Amino acid sequence: MDERRLSPVRRSILATPRLDVGVTVVFVRIVMVLSLLAVSCSAGGTEGVAFETFGVLPAGPSALDDPEHPDLPTPTIPPADLVSGGPPPDGIPSIDEPRFRSIADAELSLADTEPVIVVDIEGDVRAYPIEILIWHEIVNDVVGGVPVAVTYCPLCNSAVTFERRINGVDVTFGTSGQLYASALVMYDRETESLWTHFDGRAIAGVLAGHRLEPVPSPLLAWSEFKKAHPEGQVLSRETGFDRQYGRNPYYGYDNPDTRPRFLRGEVDDRARVKQRVVGISVDGAAVAFPLEEVSGGEAKVTSATVGEMPVAVFWVAGQNSALEDADTSKGRDVGSVGVFRPEADGRALSFRAEGPTFVDAETSSTWNITGRAISGSLEGARLVAVPHLDTFWFAWSTYQPETTLFGS
Repeated sequence: MDERRLSPVRRSILATPRLDVGVTVVFVRIVMVLSLLAVSCSAGGTEGVAFETFGVLPAGPSALDDPEHPDLPTPTIPPADLVSGGPPPDGIPSIDEPRFRSIADAELSLADTEPVIVVDIEGDVRAYPIEILIWHEIVNDVVGGVPVAVTYCPLCNSAVTFERRINGVDVTFGTSGQLYASALVMYDRETESLWTHFDGRAIAGVLAGHRLEPVPSPLLAWSEFKKAHPEGQVLSRETGFDRQYGRNPYYGYDNPDTRPRFLRGEVDDRARVKQRVVGISVDGAAVAFPLEEVSGGEAKVTSATVGEMPVAVFWVAGQNSALEDADTSKGRDVGSVGVFRPEADGRALSFRAEGPTFVDAETSSTWNITGRAISGSLEGARLVAVPHLDTFWFAWSTYQPETTLFGS
């Protein structure tokens, strides 16, 4: 990271992760990241922020220093609910000048089952291995010409990507040192507003109330990424930092019955605290699918409705948990998930799992986990992806308190 890009008071410590004594596990502080909303010249795309001039962000005090400063807008959450995770701002350093490798070059360092975050914009497809993101939490990148912040929160096990352009200004994000609901809070270096990772909202600072534009970024097993995107690029371990990539500093954290150290208040008791769920929100309706309900065998399809929208939840075995074993490639098999609208070429489709793939009853075309038809009369067609979040129950139910729990 180029320290010249930090504000003067932030130039300093690049700390190592903290210890979570409750599990005798080393914990990297998770900062819940929020990248910035791409704003159009005409509309501005704001929720609560009125920009006076396109290409200019408002100035004001730093929410990093005092989120309740009288010259700042009222925070959208009680500031008392922000909890220090240990390291200071940028103590867990973002990657601001990412380098990439070809799939062939990355083969030696990644196991087939390792999870990677996938971002595909205008055919520019990139994989961000969790073995790297677990140590950095934010990658400020440009994909397909779009400035994005690719973020991963180890404490809530969620990968979320946002456009990082606000009112025509490209911004960069860093870790704030704060947590909200035991999840990552990041800050933008241009205004030092605070942002939540889960819903892309500025919760304190001059941009309080603004929301970011999300970019689909599912988690896939490395083997699935290679098959689906043979020309894709992979984030390199050459980050400019000395970290033990491949080692999990949260060893033992992926246990559904243990409580996150930094979580305050009660957790919805319809599921276990760190139960893995697939969260889907459509037009105000939210549904959490427990992993046990949508997984099994080599592959499984779950048909459901979220709000008024039919969805097909694809699951395929072969992705390991990066948060269970000391080695990020050795955790139990949790599989990869894709969520799609079950229709193509103007017709509704119904799917069944067949081996590690999916077959529609209407045309007998075969589909993969990325929603692409790989054989049959629809070969080359793509299903429309429905944004989803692979995460823990405590995080999903905190940010979506009215959620339905599938199968309950």
